[in-house]
Amino acid sequence: MRSADWYLTDDVDEFLAGAGDFLRSRPVVHTSPLSVLERLRVLGRAGVGGRVPVLGRLEDAGEVGAFFYRFLPGGLTVSVLTSGQADGLAARLAALGHSLPFVSADHDTAAAFAEAWSRHTGATPALRVRMHLYRLGTLTPPEPFPAGRGRIMGGADHEHLMRWCREFAADVGEDVVVDARSWAGTRFAEKRYTLWETPDGTPVSMAGVNPMVAGMVRVDPVYTPAHLRGHGYAGAVTAEVSRAARAAGAREVVLYTNAANPTSNALYRRLGYVRVTDWAVYDFSYPAPEAVAPEAAAPRP
Repeated sequence: MRSADWYLTDDVDEFLAGAGDFLRSRPVVHTSPLSVLERLRVLGRAGVGGRVPVLGRLEDAGEVGAFFYRFLPGGLTVSVLTSGQADGLAARLAALGHSLPFVSADHDTAAAFAEAWSRHTGATPALRVRMHLYRLGTLTPPEPFPAGRGRIMGGADHEHLMRWCREFAADVGEDVVVDARSWAGTRFAEKRYTLWETPDGTPVSMAGVNPMVAGMVRVDPVYTPAHLRGHGYAGAVTAEVSRAARAAGAREVVLYTNAANPTSNALYRRLGYVRVTDWAVYDFSYPAPEAVAPEAAAPRP
């Protein structure tokens, strides 16, 4: 077997048979891949909007050291790579004819891959967002703690839930349709949601959590409508779902924040979350294809 080779497949079971142990060995930094690939394994392509998966693992002397995935025609998510590994992957995908709209990875890997992809394809990278990844240390309930209680959302809350997920997606710039028809294929569908209600039963904030995978639970999304912010509701509902995740046996509870939002970052640190690493997404734009003169395009006799 050749050393340091990328093995590609569209079969999630085959992929996890080779790379599953590596993913589960680092549940905090692999939080999103673990959730996404588990959804694909359980629900099939319906769980990822019907898109075709491209899954790859990097093996060196029989040991897996990295992986990537994308769902055509979506972007690339990749684990930590050296600059040389990033260049090798970019060359491999370019040779296979891939056209990537974006790359999502830890900050250094994303930057290295974006530079390599630009060299191999002529694409122009642009940083879309930088995020912080946090893991829960010692949970510290917010002070002051707002009056009210947490309540698990049920079937009767579904329309309310979809509306708040649409509003959240709009707030963070996600290009996704969230309605009854598309719901099952969105990333929001697999989660369990908790509402924070005021003493009179008015819903004021919500938090979702992903199903536990490899002892890890991710809090996502946390949303409070704009006119209700500043009252501590987001902190209360985040503390509630974090406590419940630990009580359910989660060894790791994690979440992402936008690095440009000092309010949310300060809030999660006060709750006991500790920053682990930075994450970044780079978008790619491509040169327009050169126009071909009509006489050059005409078929020869």
